[in-house]
Amino acid sequence: MALAAGKTAFAEGRGAWRARFADCRGRSEALAASLLPEDQVVQSMPDVSPTKWHLAHVTWFWETFLLVPHQAGYRVFDPAYNHLFNSYYEAVGPRHPRPARGLLSRPSVAEIARYRAHVTAAMERLIATADAATFAAIASLIELGIAHEEQHQELILMDIKHVFAQNPLLPVYKAAAPKPARAAPALEWESFVAGGLVEIGDAESGFAFDNERPRHKVWLEPFRLATRLVTNGEYLAFVADGGYRRPEFWLSDGWAAVNAGNWLAPLYWQQDGDRWFEFTLAGLAPLDPFAPVVHVSHYEADAFARWAGRRLPTEAEWETAAADVPTDGNFLDSFALHPRVAAGEGLQQMFGDCWEWTQSAYAPYPGFRAPDGALGEYNGKFMSGQMVLKGGCAVTPSGHMRASYRNFFPPAARWCFGGIRLAENG
Repeated sequence: MALAAGKTAFAEGRGAWRARFADCRGRSEALAASLLPEDQVVQSMPDVSPTKWHLAHVTWFWETFLLVPHQAGYRVFDPAYNHLFNSYYEAVGPRHPRPARGLLSRPSVAEIARYRAHVTAAMERLIATADAATFAAIASLIELGIAHEEQHQELILMDIKHVFAQNPLLPVYKAAAPKPARAAPALEWESFVAGGLVEIGDAESGFAFDNERPRHKVWLEPFRLATRLVTNGEYLAFVADGGYRRPEFWLSDGWAAVNAGNWLAPLYWQQDGDRWFEFTLAGLAPLDPFAPVVHVSHYEADAFARWAGRRLPTEAEWETAAADVPTDGNFLDSFALHPRVAAGEGLQQMFGDCWEWTQSAYAPYPGFRAPDGALGEYNGKFMSGQMVLKGGCAVTPSGHMRASYRNFFPPAARWCFGGIRLAENG
């Protein structure tokens, strides 16, 4: 997920920023509170990190990029953590291999909690007592650190869902509240752009990651977007029509992934006779035909679109359509932790529910330049072999989202909360 330096006016007082910091730290711990220590050390595949590692890594970020360089007399909690919990910052030093994070039985979950408390207290002192010049130097880093930890809050839930799905007991992370059964509205189409130049990217009115800039012009032909996400029932028709056995719908690499992984349906779907079920953070549940399909890869999203006689939107099309759409929706703050059935009229579900795959490769915008130093490593060096997703999902913190936000994953990734919105030429 994206990370790089942004800027902020920091108009609020320090008390407000200390409260924001504390709220962010507390939310991470609340997400792990219902997990057993044994849950927090499992790594179910190389792309998944244990919960304990996430909690430690974001703490390492605060310690490494704010406390060590900016708080005089700060005592590093444990020098070994610089190796254990560095993710991929080459400039910072060597690190423990990502696929082996699940082998870190030590330090314990309890020790990581002490590490978090040590760093949180030191950061609160830094925010409260830094002189004006120091605070001006670290203001954007504090907001960056909050955004970074919010990203890992989403990853905690993505990853523990994958961990629990491998357990034959199919553990429940959080029981689902009863919900009324309702049908999704008819899939309709909204038209956009009569042809011409549009601008996309962050307008620098507040915090943003470096990969959202600079704002620039893009030519668009007329296009139309579906008013809601593709549902489980609609995707099930693709499955029933032999979609996973018909190479004509698949990109070459996608067809190779289907066969290598023996994909027969979206990740977390299970079939029992003629009934389908879906594993969720609330456990195994009957597949809701009207809820959005989720946990499909870019390859699956693209194949479904071809089967349906449509296509995926480009990143520029999606962002243009979303420019005037309120950024409210089904996010982590609702704690539904799963996509909801669409409701209402017009363009729906642009924000929340599912990340929406686009047909756009994750590449630098014209004029992009990675920041200097270690923080510049996070975005630019990943601009190859990834696809852009937009809009956030049911486990994304709501304040984290904006139309210009660029998430990215490899096209075969299925454990992210990826869904499908169809597009067509206007």
